[in-house]
Amino acid sequence: MIRLRELTKKFGSLTAVDGISLSVGGGEVLGFLGPNGAGKSTTMKMVSGFLAPTSGSANVCGYDVAEEPVKVKSRIGYLPERGPSYGDMTPRSFLDFIAAIRGFDGNEKTRRVAQTVERLALGEVLGQTIDTLSKGFKSRVGLAQAILHDPEVLMLDEPTDGLDPNQKHHVRNLILEMAKDKAIIVSTHILEEVEAVCTRVVIIARGRLLTDGTPEELLARSRHHNSVLVTMDASAAEPVRKEIAALNGVEGVDILDGLEDRARLRVLAKQGRPIAIEISGLIRAKNLPVRELQVEKGSLDEVFRDITRASEGMGEGDA
Repeated sequence: MIRLRELTKKFGSLTAVDGISLSVGGGEVLGFLGPNGAGKSTTMKMVSGFLAPTSGSANVCGYDVAEEPVKVKSRIGYLPERGPSYGDMTPRSFLDFIAAIRGFDGNEKTRRVAQTVERLALGEVLGQTIDTLSKGFKSRVGLAQAILHDPEVLMLDEPTDGLDPNQKHHVRNLILEMAKDKAIIVSTHILEEVEAVCTRVVIIARGRLLTDGTPEELLARSRHHNSVLVTMDASAAEPVRKEIAALNGVEGVDILDGLEDRARLRVLAKQGRPIAIEISGLIRAKNLPVRELQVEKGSLDEVFRDITRASEGMGEGDA
């Protein structure tokens, strides 16, 4: 439903997006990650038709963005970062306006606006001017205009920015519900959001695509993937450490800060292979005085830093 081929955007001597190629199918939620200045927003603006590419192409639902922009835009719902809108309008008048320019009128316009207001829980602020709304409500109004016409493709730039935990949960559930028959791109700095809603992740830096895979595949690249936390009495820490360190699947054992009479070890797995069963078998066989085992899945934050750290000279502002 989205296909990018060598998509490139230059602003003078600055190459903001550098030959990105990727495809997104229906039912996919693509997490679009990168540090500030990576080119995420610029890429989304080109896909939406807001910016013309310097070279390469963007295709949405079979239509080329440059050659058939109106057909593309009718199939896209786009939430830009910070959800710009008309501050002197109310959410009701703004959504009525959006519905009208999307081609709806009469009962159909009324139905779509009412349905969208309900989905985003905007009823209590419909009569306030948008300028007076909280950051969270402004974000929800922005998302409302993006989904009002039930588009085949959704592009959401920081969709939970400014939302409280309950509102974030609501929006994430809404994204998962809509993903059943749409292609969705979510650009975010909140890595827990990636794990919560994304089926696939790409990371870019300096305008270049660095990696593409599922969240599970990225987690497997974490140094702590499948590592095991072992808790025991402090007096037993060193003997237990030596026993566990001798296992074939163990890369190393770190002693973490203890808590009063307890100690905790982090057992690192070779090449991220599962080692919990091996460790628990050793504990039973030698009757080691261990109180608790906990398997770690790793950290997307750690993987993100490792992947992007190799890319030097990143700018401060988001391209």
